Amino acid sequence: MKYVCELCGYVYDPVLGDPDNGIEAETDFEDIPEDWVCPLCGATKEDFEAQNDSDE
Repeated sequence: MKYVCELCGYVYDPVLGDPDNGIEAETDFEDIPEDWVCPLCGATKEDFEAQNDSDE
């Protein structure tokens, strides 16, 4: 499952992680630290919505 920032549209893909911001590949969204923010707009985890792969 991917997670989409409702503010800017950034997609967090657990397969890829966010290595530029210290989140290793294969890290589930639930396991990301609570202080992580969207790398594009700075939104918090609360601003992300789960998206099934079939929703794309």
